[in-house]
Amino acid sequence: MNGKLAQLADRRRQLVAQAAFQRAALVQDMVPWRARLALVDQGVAAIRYLRRRPFLILGVALLFAAVRPRGAGKWLRRGWLAWQIGRRLR
Repeated sequence: MNGKLAQLADRRRQLVAQAAFQRAALVQDMVPWRARLALVDQGVAAIRYLRRRPFLILGVALLFAAVRPRGAGKWLRRGWLAWQIGRRLR
């Protein structure tokens, strides 16, 4: 029985060392992705911010329509299409 416990303890040490090695390798593999993932995280935070404040989107759209009335129709159609696609994807 004692020999079996020693084998289990040895196997556990091996697995813990292997897991530590794999974690270190994963950290090294993720270094190039860190900046990209941070940018995606900021984008998600901005979308969440705007979802909680829809009046900001409306204000920007109205300001754009007032400044460039010709281009507003095209952008409103694009925005409406994006809105519809977003709702269907959800």
